[in-house]
Amino acid sequence: MTQPTDIRHRTGQHPRLLDLFCCQGGAAKGYSDAGFDVTGVDINPQPRYPFRFVQADAIAFVLEHGAAFDFIHASPPCQHDSDCQRIQDNAHPDLIAPARAALEASGRPWVMENVRGAVPKLHRPVMLCGPMFAVDTYRHRFFETGGGFTLDQPCHPTHLMPQAKMGRPVPPGHYGQFVGNFSGVDLARRVLGVPWMNRDGIRECIPPAYAEFIGRAALAVLTPALGVAA
Repeated sequence: MTQPTDIRHRTGQHPRLLDLFCCQGGAAKGYSDAGFDVTGVDINPQPRYPFRFVQADAIAFVLEHGAAFDFIHASPPCQHDSDCQRIQDNAHPDLIAPARAALEASGRPWVMENVRGAVPKLHRPVMLCGPMFAVDTYRHRFFETGGGFTLDQPCHPTHLMPQAKMGRPVPPGHYGQFVGNFSGVDLARRVLGVPWMNRDGIRECIPPAYAEFIGRAALAVLTPALGVAA
């Protein structure tokens, strides 16, 4: 059920960011750091979400309210396209195409994020990786853009640091994977910059640095047109 929320534009204040399928708010933190006023939407309760939150079906919400926001981020659940879920033969909905159709219907600029397994279904995605932003993990995430917004592909640094084995403690001088039932929640919080999250949030989140990069690129386009604070 959609909770009541004020979706009116706030002239003269920060541009409004709609964070769909928000989970515990890794992307939200980055967009806030970039200068957006963030509202998150998720079908499940998210008591750890650090910004304004609405519990609702994300696709239904953007179809009804998306035009009231200045920029939209969507992270449809990645389980359908993750390697571990395919190995376990678990069934999860594929929401990439429905999410894209709803984003396009909003008439707003947008970005949609997912994992490597979803790349064949994404349109010309940009890949972001931890070392691009001094984040000490190789967490590749892929971002499709639309609504008139585009991103340039940053240079991808060579992976020079060894990576700890999945589920194992992270030795000195290694990068952690921080997926599945990983070891080292406190380390993951520090590395990713998500001190409020638990293990469930960490293993699925976008590092805030990725979203801050996208947010600053979006604001460079939005701010002159909106005449609002950056």
